[in-house]
Amino acid sequence: MSVVLADCSDGELSALAIGGRQAAYTALLDRYREPVFRVVRATIGDSDAAVDVTQETFVSAFAALKTYDSERPFKTWIARIAINKCRDWARKRAVRRLFSFALPMELAETTPDDTFGVDQQAFDRAELARVQIAIGQLPLAIREPLILRTIEGMTQAEAAQVLGISEKAVETRLYRARAKLNELLRD
Repeated sequence: MSVVLADCSDGELSALAIGGRQAAYTALLDRYREPVFRVVRATIGDSDAAVDVTQETFVSAFAALKTYDSERPFKTWIARIAINKCRDWARKRAVRRLFSFALPMELAETTPDDTFGVDQQAFDRAELARVQIAIGQLPLAIREPLILRTIEGMTQAEAAQVLGISEKAVETRLYRARAKLNELLRD
């Protein structure tokens, strides 16, 4: 009797994947690729880098699949891995930036301009870009709960689990993130 993978729970898919069923890995990837990408892109603010970090997230998650507790939501487990990969990316980027200042100007990497041209974009795209930039300016400690709760729609308990903090800390950080975001977006 064949198993329809789309009907399997995350725990069942992980067990099948651990058992060597390649299609189960694909099913997990298909199920969580977009949510993970959204978390990563919102956290690091660079769509091109987000593709790479999302891929690193799945490589790490699949390598550690035996540690996944199927009694807990896969969504929060992989989101935690994604957040950790974003933190790794930010540290690496800071080191690269530090070293790029030490190079002669003609050898230093150029940083692409992530802003959208006003005359090329509609008002709503410009406003979206402004909000994304403002979110990117938030300190990581308050940006992560904002992304998980607002963009990914996680519950306070899920966000707390992903970030390894209490639900009250999520609530407090979310309040601070919204206040800071309002301040940044004020004209």
